[in-house]
Amino acid sequence: MGEIKLKPTRDGAGEAMAELGRKNKSVLVLSADLTDSTRAGWFKKEFPDRFIGFGVAEQDMFGTAAGLALSGKIPFACTFGVFASGRAWDQIRVSIAYMNLGVKIIGTHGGLTVGEDGATHQALDEIALMRILPNMTVVVPADAIEAYKATMQAAEIKGPVYIRLGRNPAPILTKKEDPFRIGKAILYQDGKDVTIIACGHSLYEAELAKEKLKVEGIDARIINLHTPKPLDKDLLLKAARETGALVTVEEHTVFGGMGSAVCEFISEMYPVPIKMVGIKDRFGESGTPTELLKRFNLMAEDIVKAVHEALKHKKKR
Repeated sequence: MGEIKLKPTRDGAGEAMAELGRKNKSVLVLSADLTDSTRAGWFKKEFPDRFIGFGVAEQDMFGTAAGLALSGKIPFACTFGVFASGRAWDQIRVSIAYMNLGVKIIGTHGGLTVGEDGATHQALDEIALMRILPNMTVVVPADAIEAYKATMQAAEIKGPVYIRLGRNPAPILTKKEDPFRIGKAILYQDGKDVTIIACGHSLYEAELAKEKLKVEGIDARIINLHTPKPLDKDLLLKAARETGALVTVEEHTVFGGMGSAVCEFISEMYPVPIKMVGIKDRFGESGTPTELLKRFNLMAEDIVKAVHEALKHKKKR
């Protein structure tokens, strides 16, 4: 795979918000006491007159964002994913999603790789909480480059958008020139025996798993499903038909997340064996990102095990 460069996905979003500020005077950035951590500070430094800080008042921030959107502005509301999806879910549901307002939610510190901050700050269920809301678009970029592109494109979407970002430096897997469109999944690597569907940081572990499987003579396809909602149904259906078995991988609970979205669609349209690699009905813990990924069985070797299980069921069909 060559030399891997690392960069947090939150950095890509921070760069994009600043770029949007230069291009469009209607763009504003809001922050709930986490300006530096969410990279909202990069926008604030250039455009202090279009930045609003709220302190520890997430509900107030999202209510204000809704009002700004009603007045024709494009507000980017920034906080940790666990606070956006938890403390302010009612405001997002009623004031933003219900009215289909163009508020862009930057939810950083998603997943276990927040690390030592522990269970209270590890957002493990926000994909589920956001994707069940009508009108909401949910994006989980694989790297900082995708995070930049997703943030830029979010400004063009009429309704609300939730972008899940990470704190920990993550491998750069894509290039600036690679095609990226919200709602359009990417055939990351081709294969014929099984399809591994990943989002966010898990795409890297999926790539490592493919290399391990290759040694065993198993040819795995990888799909980068960076948009859990709306799903790219055409690419998923094609994968199910051509490979006959699927494995979903995400740094999120297996309940209601990206894997659930895939299962809901595939079970109705073209049932094939599916195994889900994710967090199994538990809260997070404090530890280093690598320690936690191992403890919660989210590593490449865990994906390989899931592939073997899916292939067993495939043979029984």
